[in-house]
Amino acid sequence: MILTNELQQLHTDMRHWRQHLHQFPETAFEEIQTAKFIADKLISFGLDVHQGLGKTGVIATLSAGSSDQKIALRADMDALFIQEQNNFSYKSHHEGKMHACGHDGHSAMLLGAASYLSKNRHFNGTVYFIFQPAEEGRAGAKQMIDDGLFEKFPADCVFGMHNFPDIPPGHFAVKAGAMMASFDCFEITITGQATHAAMPHLGNDAIVVAAQLINALQTIVSRTINPADPAVVSITQIHAGNTWNAIPESVLLRGTFRCFSNTVKTRIADKITQLVKGICAGFEVSADVRFNPENAGYPVTFNTEAETAIALKAAIAIAGEDCVDKQPIPSMGSEDFAFMLQKKPGCYIWIGNGSSENSCLLHNPHYDFNDEILSVGAAYWVKLVELKLV
Repeated sequence: MILTNELQQLHTDMRHWRQHLHQFPETAFEEIQTAKFIADKLISFGLDVHQGLGKTGVIATLSAGSSDQKIALRADMDALFIQEQNNFSYKSHHEGKMHACGHDGHSAMLLGAASYLSKNRHFNGTVYFIFQPAEEGRAGAKQMIDDGLFEKFPADCVFGMHNFPDIPPGHFAVKAGAMMASFDCFEITITGQATHAAMPHLGNDAIVVAAQLINALQTIVSRTINPADPAVVSITQIHAGNTWNAIPESVLLRGTFRCFSNTVKTRIADKITQLVKGICAGFEVSADVRFNPENAGYPVTFNTEAETAIALKAAIAIAGEDCVDKQPIPSMGSEDFAFMLQKKPGCYIWIGNGSSENSCLLHNPHYDFNDEILSVGAAYWVKLVELKLV
C-alpha cells in the first residue's frame, strides 16, 4: 500500500468528517446540512464551490497548470430510510434514517482528495469534485445532468467509486464494460370483484389472480431469457385487503427487474405485459401495468475501455497488482452514476470495505463504513488525477 505521509495524516480528519456525516443522515434531495458541511470544507480548502445543482448538489473546481483537460470525480451523499441498529457513539441522530450504504465514507474520501490536491497540485488541468444527492432510487445524477451539470462543468470524463463488502480492505475491483445492472420498477394493479369471503363465487378474486401471476413472472428469466444473459425479476410488494372476511376488489403488486443489456430489458418488460394481460384475461379481471413510476429506472453502469485502463493503473499504483481484481463479477445491484456514464466516458470502481460478517452488508441496519479504507480511497482519487491530468 503506497500512501503519502500527508494522506496518512489526513486520515484523522476524514474519519471525523465521515462519522459526523453518519450521525446526521439526510435522504434524497433533503441533504441540506450535508451539502453545507461539504461546501464549507471545500471552501476552507480554497476551492471554487457551486451549490444547488440537482437541488442539493455541490460541485467544487480546482485547476493547476495550463492544460484544458478536465476530469470529474463523483461521490454520493444521501442516506437511506432505515432505522439504524448500531450502538456506537456516532450512530444516527435522525429517526428512521441512516447511512447504510457508505455514502458518508464516499463523501469523506473525496473531501480528503480535494484537501490534498488543493495543497499538492501535481497535475495539469481541472478537477471537478461532484457531491451528488439522491442516488438511492431518486436518480440524483440525472437531476444534476438535467440541470446542466456537464454544460456548466464540461468534464472530458467522469469517475465514481463505491465501497463493497467482502472485498478485502485496501483492495479494488474494476473491469471495462458492465459493472452494475440496469434497474427498472413495475407496478401491477389487478381489479376484480369484491365479495364476502364466505361467498367467493359471487365475486372475482384478485388475490388468486395475483398468486398465479407471481408464479408466472418467475418463469421469465428461467424460460424466456437466454441463460447466458444474467437477469432477475423480483416481486417486492403485495398490497391487498384490510379485513379477515372480505375478498378485496384489487391487488397491487410492485417489483423490479435487473439485467445488463437493453435487448434483455425490453424482452422482460414485454413479457411482463404479456403475462399480465393473458392471465388476467383468463380470470376475467382487469389489470393495469406501469413501468418506472416516478422515473425510477436506472441504466446499466458501463465502464469505457480507456478510462478503465487509467483507473486500473491508479488502483494498482496504490494497492499493488495482487490487490486489484481485474475481472470482478458484475453486480445485479444498480447505480445512478450510470446516467453520468451515458453522457461522458468514465469508470466506476469498487473499493473493498472488508468482511460482511455481523450483518455489515449494504442497506443493512447494522452496516458501517470501514474508516480504515478512507486514506486508500483518497489516495486512489489523487493518483487518478495525477495520471489523467499530465
